[in-house]
Amino acid sequence: MSKKVAVILSGCGYLDGAEINEAVLSLLYLDLAGAQVQSFAPNIKQLHVVDHLTGEATQEQRNVLTESARIVRGKIQDLSQLKVENFDALVVPGGFGVAKNLSDFALKGADCSVNLEVLAALKSFKNAGKPVGLICIAPALAAAVYGAGVSCTIGTDKATAEVLQSMGAQHKDCAVDAIVVDTQHKLVTTPAYMLAESISQSAKGIEALVHEVLRLA
Repeated sequence: MSKKVAVILSGCGYLDGAEINEAVLSLLYLDLAGAQVQSFAPNIKQLHVVDHLTGEATQEQRNVLTESARIVRGKIQDLSQLKVENFDALVVPGGFGVAKNLSDFALKGADCSVNLEVLAALKSFKNAGKPVGLICIAPALAAAVYGAGVSCTIGTDKATAEVLQSMGAQHKDCAVDAIVVDTQHKLVTTPAYMLAESISQSAKGIEALVHEVLRLA
């Protein structure tokens, strides 16, 4: 029987939303593995909108759910509709949207808070003992969900790793094509574009993460 997996997106575009390559690769490997996937995003305003050509913030205002719909051809639901009992696992691709829209990690670092709807969704999988995959910068949410001592990775960036550790996480250095598995919490993490210099490099770790999340499910 195929596994049912929820995917939470944070917008569209790595500077202000979900990292598109990470999102698409996650969806691709889930599909290739025969999983049934439903994407979700919170129906909230983005922190800001960045021109991805110049890297500069603009005066535009955009909605996280509306922008996330671009990646999945409109097949997405409001995060408020996510019910843990309908799924076997959860995957959250990275991108600055995780640190700007799903949380305020980009602004407050170790003092950050997670969007209450996002936090409730993640904790529902934790409490149900169901596996979660966090990609790229998404492990910044790990300590808020699982508490002190949770093992995770954002790769090898020392400064970011130290912030995660100050939040209570146990950071593990990890190569771009590898994963870190916290078996106690059924949490799988991989660096992806925290380290990757190409889409093929990012793909290796994401494929490994998807396979492990489905195995744990």
